[in-house]
Amino acid sequence: ISCNSPEAVKRLLENMQADLRSLSMECKKKFPPVKEAAESGIVKIKTIAARNTDILAALKENSSEVVQPFLMGCGTKEPKITQLCLAAIQRLMSHEVVSEAAAGNIINMLWQLMENGLEELKLLQTVLVLLTTNTIVHDEVLSKAIVLCFRLHFTKDNITNNTAAATVRQVVTVVFERMVAEDEKFKEPPAVQGNSNRRSVITLRPSAKDAYMLFQDLCQLVNADAPYWLVGMTEMTRTFGLELLESVLNDFPEVFLQHQEFSFLLKERVCPLVIKLFSPNIKFRQGCGSSASSPAPVEKPYFPICMRLLRVVSVLIKHFYSLLVTECEIFLSLLVKFLDGEKPQWLRAVAVESVHRLCVQPHLLRSFCQSYDMKQHSTKVFRDIVNALGSFIQSLFILPSAGNPSSTMSGSQASGQGGPGAAGAGSGLITQAAFEYRGTWIPLMNVSVQGSAKATYLEMLDKVEPPSIPEGYAMSVAFSALLDLVRGITSMMERELNKQEQEAATREEAEPDGPPQEPKAREVWEEMVSACWCGLLAALSLLLDASTDETATESILKAELSMASLCGRLGLVTPRDAFITAVCKASLPPHYALTVLSSSATSLSNKVYSIQGQSVQMVSPSSESHQQVVAVGQPLTAQPQGTVVLTAKNIQCMRTLLNLAHCHGAYLGSSWQLVLATLQHLVWILGLKPSVGGVLKPGRAVEGPSTVLTTAVMTDLPVISNVLSRLFESSQYLDDVSLHHLINALCSLSMEAMEMAYGNNKVYYVLNKNMKPIVALSCQVCQHPNARMREWGAEAITSLIKAGLSFKHEPPLSQNQRLQLLLLNPLKELSNVLHTDIRQKQLECVLQILQNQGDSLGQGWPLVLGVIGAIRNDQGESLIRTAFQCLQLVVTDFLPTMPCTCLQIVVDVAGSFGLQNQELNISLTSIGLLWNISDYFFQRGEAITEELEREEAVLLKQAQDKGEPLNRPFHPAPPFDCLWLCLYAKLGELCVDPRPAVRKSAGQTMFSTIAAHGTLLQPLTWNIVVWKVLFHLLDCVRKSSSTADKEKIESGGGNILIHHSRDTAEKQWAETWVLTLAGVARIFNTRRYLLQQLGDFFKAWEVLLDHIQSAALSKNNEVSLAALKSFQEILQLVTPIKDTDKLDALAVMDIPPVLMESLQGSGPGRPLVRSDSLAERLVQRYGVQSSLPPPGEELDDSALWWSAWNTWYRIGTECTRPPSGGTDKLVFVPSQPFLTALIQIFPALYQHIAGGFSMEDLKKLGVILHGAVSVPISSDSSPFILPSYTEAVLTSLQEAVLTALDVLQKAICVGSENLQVMYPAIFEQLLLFVEFSCKPPQYGKMETKHVANAKYNQVSLRPAEWVALNYVPFAERSLEVMVDLYHKTACHKAVINEKVLQNIIKTLRIPLGLKYACPAESTWKLAVSSLLKVLSIGLPVARQQASSGKFDTMWPELANAFEDFLFTKSTPPDNRSIQEFQRNEAIDVQVVQLISTEILPFANFIPKEFVGRIMSMLNKGSIHSQSSSFTEAEMDIRMREEFSKVCFETLLQFSFSNKVSTPQEGYISRMALSVLLQRAQDVLRRYVEDQRLSGRCPLPRQQVTEIIFVLKAISTLMDSLKKTQPENVDGNVWVQVIALYPTLVECITCSSPEVSSALKEALGPFKDFMQPPVSKVQNGES
Repeated sequence: ISCNSPEAVKRLLENMQADLRSLSMECKKKFPPVKEAAESGIVKIKTIAARNTDILAALKENSSEVVQPFLMGCGTKEPKITQLCLAAIQRLMSHEVVSEAAAGNIINMLWQLMENGLEELKLLQTVLVLLTTNTIVHDEVLSKAIVLCFRLHFTKDNITNNTAAATVRQVVTVVFERMVAEDEKFKEPPAVQGNSNRRSVITLRPSAKDAYMLFQDLCQLVNADAPYWLVGMTEMTRTFGLELLESVLNDFPEVFLQHQEFSFLLKERVCPLVIKLFSPNIKFRQGCGSSASSPAPVEKPYFPICMRLLRVVSVLIKHFYSLLVTECEIFLSLLVKFLDGEKPQWLRAVAVESVHRLCVQPHLLRSFCQSYDMKQHSTKVFRDIVNALGSFIQSLFILPSAGNPSSTMSGSQASGQGGPGAAGAGSGLITQAAFEYRGTWIPLMNVSVQGSAKATYLEMLDKVEPPSIPEGYAMSVAFSALLDLVRGITSMMERELNKQEQEAATREEAEPDGPPQEPKAREVWEEMVSACWCGLLAALSLLLDASTDETATESILKAELSMASLCGRLGLVTPRDAFITAVCKASLPPHYALTVLSSSATSLSNKVYSIQGQSVQMVSPSSESHQQVVAVGQPLTAQPQGTVVLTAKNIQCMRTLLNLAHCHGAYLGSSWQLVLATLQHLVWILGLKPSVGGVLKPGRAVEGPSTVLTTAVMTDLPVISNVLSRLFESSQYLDDVSLHHLINALCSLSMEAMEMAYGNNKVYYVLNKNMKPIVALSCQVCQHPNARMREWGAEAITSLIKAGLSFKHEPPLSQNQRLQLLLLNPLKELSNVLHTDIRQKQLECVLQILQNQGDSLGQGWPLVLGVIGAIRNDQGESLIRTAFQCLQLVVTDFLPTMPCTCLQIVVDVAGSFGLQNQELNISLTSIGLLWNISDYFFQRGEAITEELEREEAVLLKQAQDKGEPLNRPFHPAPPFDCLWLCLYAKLGELCVDPRPAVRKSAGQTMFSTIAAHGTLLQPLTWNIVVWKVLFHLLDCVRKSSSTADKEKIESGGGNILIHHSRDTAEKQWAETWVLTLAGVARIFNTRRYLLQQLGDFFKAWEVLLDHIQSAALSKNNEVSLAALKSFQEILQLVTPIKDTDKLDALAVMDIPPVLMESLQGSGPGRPLVRSDSLAERLVQRYGVQSSLPPPGEELDDSALWWSAWNTWYRIGTECTRPPSGGTDKLVFVPSQPFLTALIQIFPALYQHIAGGFSMEDLKKLGVILHGAVSVPISSDSSPFILPSYTEAVLTSLQEAVLTALDVLQKAICVGSENLQVMYPAIFEQLLLFVEFSCKPPQYGKMETKHVANAKYNQVSLRPAEWVALNYVPFAERSLEVMVDLYHKTACHKAVINEKVLQNIIKTLRIPLGLKYACPAESTWKLAVSSLLKVLSIGLPVARQQASSGKFDTMWPELANAFEDFLFTKSTPPDNRSIQEFQRNEAIDVQVVQLISTEILPFANFIPKEFVGRIMSMLNKGSIHSQSSSFTEAEMDIRMREEFSKVCFETLLQFSFSNKVSTPQEGYISRMALSVLLQRAQDVLRRYVEDQRLSGRCPLPRQQVTEIIFVLKAISTLMDSLKKTQPENVDGNVWVQVIALYPTLVECITCSSPEVSSALKEALGPFKDFMQPPVSKVQNGES
């Protein structure tokens, strides 16, 4: 029930009344005043209870009166009464009904009792109740109460002393607790004015003031000064004072930290006090003692004070370090000094305990480091503490423990402590944990729980003499301190590191671009580690070496491990490696030679650390170890050596190493090498062998007798090997860099000791387990000379990459570019490995990646494509095939998913597969892929363009920022066009591949893509296409063709036969040249409008013509012919002059102009149906001009055509020029199809140059035509070209030649006047050809066989002979053409002036003269008919022009022609039939008829000589000319009866005509008459002669006929002469006529009746001549 409840109050009142009654009863006799007071007290209480509602308050108000009776009772000094009164007073106090005044009275009363030594314990109890139940006691009253307790503490009674001491402690606590409560109440601390000092106490509140005064006096008392406040103190001990100080400082640190007055006390009073009290300990040196020689005796250290001082110092450092930085530096330095070997053992023990107390407070240690070690001119306190601990431990081993008997190890005692006595050492079992080093044995005790510093000697507050310290205690504390220190700082730093990493991560999420914040804390940690690691390492290594206890060893190893890990995390390489080296060395047998360790350890060993002037050597492990030997094995070295021994501790260290690698692998970095090397040697010594899958199993003792394993280690081994195997699994938790280090280490290990070690297949494990992103792996494993090793490496890398890519990352890989590249990079690195097995693995991996993650590769494409494309010709087919599978997959499935910037790489890669020479089919298929890629470009053009242009803009900006030009192939062209250009360039490279099939395929693809998709390119790009792609390609092909090998290639691999037209490299290159040239020409043809808008079209045209020319003149028929085809193709172009009609039609159909050319072009481009919208968009985008010129603007291309004409002329001249050498077999003669094609080009070309075609050009043309026709053909191809001889057909070449001339003449015909000057030249040309009928042309000095007039099979041709063509049909056709032409042009001035007719006659005279000797009979027949036609046209012209004299020279030619023909020197062949003969005779008759109709009637216009010759010819013809040798039958035929008759008739007809109008006519008839008579005379004479000779035989019929004809003619003549006026008849005629008579008379003897009758008629008219002779003299003349 609470004190305030009515029941409690009621009971209080009752109790009080009962107390007072008792009191009055007791005092009734002896002390009446007391009795009265008690009774009045009862009344008083009753009154209060009756009158007041709040009874307690009223009681308190009147408490002085209420208490009075009890105080009086105490005054009686009667024990029983006093006890009763004190009890009653306590009851009142406990109900808090005592006022301040009453309290004061009570204290005074208690003081009196104390001075009288009464009821001491009850007094203490009362004081305590008074001070704890309320806060009314202050100032002097309070100080009096406290002094009272102090006084009671120093009584003689032990119980009282102790109770008082406890009371004092409690009272001091209460005072400070009140102050704390008061602060709580007022919250904000009172303002402090100025620099406060002892006198500024006024500012403190009551309770604070009490506390201040109390604390100040405690300091005074400890310092042996008089107190200011605790008046009445009689004595005081320092020890008690220090304890009180310590408890206040420890329990109420916030009082000192919050109030300046108090902190001032700390600084000004406590610290100087402590330092002063320490002085004896500082100066003391053990063993110096006070001797007579020393001037002043040195005060000896006093254990109770020293120990309490250390406790105070601990508290000060712990709580007030921040206030007392400088003072703490002094304290800590002192502490370090107390560990000195020269100090007393007990002092060192308590100092070590104090240090231990510090060591379990890592935050404090951190503050030391920050405040001292990191300041410039400050003591390196933290370092000193650690080093002091280290040197302390070392000193325990090195110095004999002076003054401590246990260290002498007298047998019994040592054994008692479990030391290795004789029996112990012998058995090899160690019963107690201990350290043992070089003969010094120190037991290890369990001094405190880990992490808490439970001190033994610092708590011995009751001891006055220094205690004896057991052997090993100091070592054990120091050992714990070390471990706690390590544990504390490592766990603290790791906690904070983790926290920091998390914060950094969250911060990055919040603001990813924020500046990384450099944590200050890290510097502190690094400083801490660097300050302490040397000391720690020295101490721990020594302890590790000396340790004989498994648990202790474990702790040491754990400490080393956590330090190594921490250093690793902080990136402090040297300390990390030092700790790891220590563990590694401890794992191996002593003095084991391992280079890795010795090299890294040399930097550490032999360093001497100086710690406060003491030299501390880094202790190297001792060899005489008292350890249980558990294994004997062979060292892992190249040369076999003796055996080595492993102890249990070695195995333990090995497990620690494994643990380190397992748990802290991420921080090992370059130390992996140390760790793995050590493990490798241990594994070797233990004889573990790797089994499949990389797991280690203990091997049976296969290694022979050298490997001995005890049962002890056999139980351990499975565990170890399991951990070893799992070691690499844990690598999955490593980050990139650590993993990199691990792999480097593994690689270098496997390099060093692969054959001997277990290191190799571990790489696989590491990687396989590592699901995190991989580093750019070192490919050293894959380059290993050992195949199995490489296989591990490759398997590892590839499976790892696949796993990494398939892992569900957050964010997904496609967004985490860096991670993705990190994963794919190693794959790319493998491309540098030359071993096929590795590349095969790599490519299989790529294939799987494509199949599984192909869609999400994103920025990883360049790497993947790089891997696919890294093929080389020396890699073998299967590799290339695998890589190609990948590429096919990419092209078929993944083009749309990859960034457009990678498309160029795809093109390059596909190209490189085309160029590889291992597998032809792959090359060909890859060309197909390029075609697919181009289709893709075409379909996705717009999207690609946009993406590329975005990319381009970015790149351009970057380049500008750097101030460099943009580096991109084909730069000025837009990026999309560049993509095309790269494609074309690749195809271009493939077009000159060494393999013909590849060239062919690439060429076709390239020209098809340009044809199909060229519309997408911009005009400027076309420029690049023409010059950099097409012409470049032509150059390369031309060069390769001209240098190609002419050796015959034996049939291709296997059973493939090669056609004879492809059986040399040269012929194969020829095919390529053909294809390329044709392709380029086609592009020029179909894209002409576009190309002409480029500035340098003319130049390009010239270059193209140059290529055509060089191809045409190449010595390969196929190439030359194809060149001409290309020539034809580019000439078929129509100049777009009046295309307007076409344009309008298209415009109506809404077809964009870009497409025009594809609609009009004659080239084989695919119809671009899909492209219209795209083309339109491109037009909008780039403002591409339509590629046709605006209507009405003519393109001036005459220059182009003249350039073409010059080229044509050069080709013609070159190829028709006959070889100069004579009998050289190796002449090159152009083929017929080639020449045909060449000539066929002329008409097309001529259309374009007709305007400027001059006489000069015509001459050039003539030379070429003539030359072309003259070229012979080789005997092997003649059957295909020569017509069979039964039919006279022209070869196509000859057709072409005539066509060319025909084109010309037609042009001249419609052309202007000045063109017609060319007629004669054309005639000349034709006449040349006509001559070929009789005189085939010569081709240089080559011997040719003429096969014209023999049947083909009669001419035996040897192979490789040259055959001249059959020129007859050609000549005849030329003749016909010429006649036609003459028909049209006979009257042209030029034709007349140039004596064309004369030339015709002159030429025709040749076949006419040869007649039967002509190569073909048809020739002379045609010649005659032609002559007749020509003359029928030409003679009238000649007569008209007679006066001009232009035809004068023609007549003799004509006469010669007639004569040569009519009286030919050649004899007809023997096998002529009569009919044929008659047909031929009819031809002769025709000629004579021509003479009679066209010439003789116009004799007056014709030169006399000519007429004379005609007459004599007729005369000659009219007399049968025959040789006597003919048989009758022959005679019949040979006598040209009909002919003679016609001749004679003609002669007769012109002998005389009565209508002589001109003298000229008379002259003709005179001449004719004379000829006629002459002929009659001849015939008659011959007849008479024959008649006489023939005797009885009748003469041949035709001779009879002839004579009859002559006789009839004579009679006719006689008639005519009669009718004519005599003056018309020439005298000579008469003479001749009369001279006939005798001859006639002689004929009378003839036997033939017909002749006789004719003779009668002839002789009859002579009667008219018979007149008498006239006298000789006439008119006087004789």
